[in-house]
Parts: sequence; structure tokens; C-alpha cells
Amino acid sequence: QVQLVESGGGLVQAGGSLRLSCAASGGTSSRYTMGWFRQAPGKEREFVAATSWSGYNTYYADSVKGRFTLSRDNAKNTVYLQMNSLKPEDTAVYYCATGKLVLMFTARDQYDYWGQGTQVTVSS
Repeated sequence: QVQLVESGGGLVQAGGSLRLSCAASGGTSSRYTMGWFRQAPGKEREFVAATSWSGYNTYYADSVKGRFTLSRDNAKNTVYLQMNSLKPEDTAVYYCATGKLVLMFTARDQYDYWGQGTQVTVSS
């Protein structure tokens, strides 16, 4: 059983930056795909970014490409989402997720474990 704990959310003005962290414990999560999803009020949970266990393959949603950077530190069992040039439309609860066999990074149902989420609010 893998537990994920997100941190780093908060309130920021448009154009600002935040760095989210997701610490994993239990299981062998360092060998798993790690991803970030977000959910705004009244909307479905959507893919943001994901990386393979090696970190060699990283994929971003078009809406965040060039602004967000995903990295992982397997020695610390932690992934980071550096978010720059934030926009009001980035406001959402951000969830960390991991899965042992994720063939499609964007597919929510392929992730086995989820964190509790952290709120990111971007004011205009």
C-alpha cells in the first residue's frame, strides 16, 4: 500500500509561482509512474503532468506546457511540480497519483494510489 501526501499549495497572484511536493511512502513507489492531476469546482479531474519511474519520459498537458516542470527524486520518494507563470485558470485542487503499470499517462483509471489533494488558488 502506497501513501501519497501533497504539500505546497496556497494562494498566489497571477504570474507567480508555486512548487508542489508529493511524498510517497510504502510499497516500491520509486519504480512507479508518478503523475499530477487537478480538479476545479464543477469540472472533471484532468491530467496535468506525469513522469516514468526513471524520469526519462515526462509528459505535460498542453495547458501547462512551458510553464510547469515535473521532477522526481527517487532517493527521497518525492516528486515536485514547479508551477510558474500561474494563471487564474490554474486554480484547482491538485492531486498526486502513482501507478505500477501506467500505459497512458493521461488515463486516471490507470493510477492505483492518490493523495488527498492540495488547493492552489491563483488570483487575478
